[in-house]
Amino acid sequence: MTEKTIKKTVINKTAAPKKAESTTIKPAVKEASVAVKNSSNSKLQAELLSVKGVKSGSIALPASIFGVKVNKALIAQAVRVYLANQRSGSAHSKTRAEVSGTTKKVWRQKGTGRARHGSAKGPIFVGGGITHGPRTRDFALDMPQKMRKAALFSALSSQYKENKIIFVDPEGLGNKTKTFSQMLKSLALLDKKGKANRVLVVLDKENNKLYRAGRNIEGMIVERVQDLTTYRVVENKHIVILKDAIEDLNKKETK
Repeated sequence: MTEKTIKKTVINKTAAPKKAESTTIKPAVKEASVAVKNSSNSKLQAELLSVKGVKSGSIALPASIFGVKVNKALIAQAVRVYLANQRSGSAHSKTRAEVSGTTKKVWRQKGTGRARHGSAKGPIFVGGGITHGPRTRDFALDMPQKMRKAALFSALSSQYKENKIIFVDPEGLGNKTKTFSQMLKSLALLDKKGKANRVLVVLDKENNKLYRAGRNIEGMIVERVQDLTTYRVVENKHIVILKDAIEDLNKKETK
């Protein structure tokens, strides 16, 4: 055999195992992708309390809402957008062109020994216009819907990991402020004066009567699922989520 034929046979023998290796890698990649999809649909287990504060069972929580990786930068951005949108921006000071008054020259141009002035509405005179004062402006910021949802679920996951969320079965709660306050008292969320300390209660979409009853308790914020924001979740120390609201949160996630 010549040197050329020997080199060809050596190259062919070394190249053959590489094809076999590439065929074994592909199924592993497919299995990994399937595992990732299944993990997103997994559910968490949490303790479910009754209105009297006694354990009544457990509840399955969607991991896509309460088991998301916490994104602090996205949460901070959502809080900034929310607070900016709360600003009215209605402060408005009048300039010398907007102040009502005479247009007569204050004093003659020369001969008085004083500086020349053309209008009493100048900024150096009492009742004149304001220089560089606040003007009406819009502070509103925009944030895409997907980013708002991701920030909300990230905030809920963060509070859930810190054991700040309580899940309650609303059976027997009623629609009165008295029963509402009794529930919070049994959950040890009220002080001796009957005041709540930064407590957020999340209701389902259609519970309007309970929403009105809960607003009468001092120090507590009642929000329905459609009105829930990242800022409300982050600013409160304790979060009470009713059982029916979890289903609405799950629907909100799939929209």
